[in-house]
Amino acid sequence: MKRQQDALSTGKTETLFRPWLSLVGMSESGWAGIAEEGRAAIAQASLLVGSQRQLDHVPEQAGQRRMLWPSPIQAGIDEILKHQGQQVCVLASGDPFWFGIGATLSRHLPLGAMRSLPGASAFSMAAARQAWPLQDCLCLSLVARDPENVRRAFAPGRRLLVLSENASSPARLAEVLCEAGFANSPLWAWQRMGGEAEALSHALAKDWHDLQVDKLNTVAVECVPSCVDAGMSRSAGRPEDDFIHDGQISKREVRAVILAYLAPKGGEHLWDLGGGSGAVSVEWLLADQHNTATVVERREDRCLNIQANAKRFGLSQLHCVQGNCTDVIADLVPPSAVFIGGGITSDGLLESCWQALAIGGRMVASAVTIEGEAALISACQRYGGNLSRIAVERSEALGGFQSMTPQRSVTIWHTNKTLNEKERY
Repeated sequence: MKRQQDALSTGKTETLFRPWLSLVGMSESGWAGIAEEGRAAIAQASLLVGSQRQLDHVPEQAGQRRMLWPSPIQAGIDEILKHQGQQVCVLASGDPFWFGIGATLSRHLPLGAMRSLPGASAFSMAAARQAWPLQDCLCLSLVARDPENVRRAFAPGRRLLVLSENASSPARLAEVLCEAGFANSPLWAWQRMGGEAEALSHALAKDWHDLQVDKLNTVAVECVPSCVDAGMSRSAGRPEDDFIHDGQISKREVRAVILAYLAPKGGEHLWDLGGGSGAVSVEWLLADQHNTATVVERREDRCLNIQANAKRFGLSQLHCVQGNCTDVIADLVPPSAVFIGGGITSDGLLESCWQALAIGGRMVASAVTIEGEAALISACQRYGGNLSRIAVERSEALGGFQSMTPQRSVTIWHTNKTLNEKERY
């Protein structure tokens, strides 16, 4: 990627490496389904790499060495790299660059050293069989992933195509759908697509139970809610009751403002210090699937709540660290944004966070105490930015009537770290 960016930035033309590694995608149709260019790449290779199932589809070639993928897979990659300059061919399932081996290999090879000859992906074949426009489907994978992570994708009427890890994946997916309020969703498990043993199993999520399927399967799902409140909100400021907490959680109105100031863009990392329930991190992660977050919380019981909320919302990108913020942040992945929800008065915490924050990063902190507010005023004077005070009133019963009851006011400091930030010292 960097070579491509450098070439674009300089406006020059460069000669690419001559490809020595070929990726050939194939389906259950085997040798018959591989195009002529792919067959030629296989025939010319001195080393052919693949799973046993894939290699069994390919005719033997005199003098050609065959290698099964080892475990861990890195050992196989190391062996492939030893053959640089020779003709090597790696067999892949469908499209190698759609949840495939292509992405892994590309991290070890320079631009132009590898060529990809994709076959029909499992997504394409399943969409064709369902007569679903592929561009309207959300494509996911359960391979080496927690099935809970698909929860965030559920929405009424949404169509999902899901790569299964094994024969139990459809049943687990049906279970997660039921837990999330989508028990009426129909599932179709397409098995060994393109081969003579192709089969289809289908049922509603609530009726799937022990329906047996082949280990090689792709699931199509049409999300149909079984209760009126099924599905996650797509905007910040989710209700407190959506989270597991002990009362240490920002009010939804305040949290919506905090997220607006944090301004998640995509592919960014958040520090959520003094996390409480982790609600701010959950909202941050739901803003973009490529965002990540680290929550620091000193209490073990609250860390357990944070982890439970990560599971509830299907967010494997949320990492919780138990400890005092000032003790652990030096070892954390550098942040794109920082939210300090607790501990703003701790000596040296704000300074350490500011030093770790990249140019263009955002800093947001909140306080409800007089001492905390004083720390925010000091921070604003030193680092710039703005202060806001959020006062929320909610209706509560008062006899036979309703009365507006004030919540505790929250002061918020927010700023961006700019190129001239050194001038503030």
